[in-house]
Amino acid sequence: MSFSKIILASASPRRKELLAQIGFEFDIIAAKGEEVVTSDIPNQVVMELSAQKAKEVAANAPENALVIGADTVVALGNKILGKPKNYEEAFEMISSLKNSSHSVFTGVTLVCNDVVKSFYEETVVHVCDMTKEEIDEYIASGDCYDKAGGYGIQGYFSRYVKGIKGDYYNVVGLPVFKLVQEIKRMEE
Repeated sequence: MSFSKIILASASPRRKELLAQIGFEFDIIAAKGEEVVTSDIPNQVVMELSAQKAKEVAANAPENALVIGADTVVALGNKILGKPKNYEEAFEMISSLKNSSHSVFTGVTLVCNDVVKSFYEETVVHVCDMTKEEIDEYIASGDCYDKAGGYGIQGYFSRYVKGIKGDYYNVVGLPVFKLVQEIKRMEE
């Protein structure tokens, strides 16, 4: 299958950057629909949300366009950590992540015409112990407020990441290796 164009169904600057970094030429048409979640299992949630985004945009896409929808969550056990709305939420989130490991799940859905393929990637992130002062300093940077789990691995918070197991780019917001492999399969 040959794609007439590639459309990213997300306004995420990090996803845009990652797709451009691997040489994709694409348009951005962000999904605007209400997100409906019927599961509380993190890998199911991200696949469900990525499918909603991709299908919404694909409904108006040109024939043979490949639409990529994605959604990322941070999960501590089975508890999904969203984007903190204020200092208290940010402090609670970062405090729960310190000196422990958690998972980052990104679900991706590819839609081209009537073909729909959803998958997810999980990466385990190990965060070092942090003092109250370090947490406060991080929150004061403002970097925590627009990110799931209250942090971005590629920024200021990287100083507290002891290690990861899995795909680094998945934590940034898009599992690029798996994405490319799945797109290749769709092209066959």
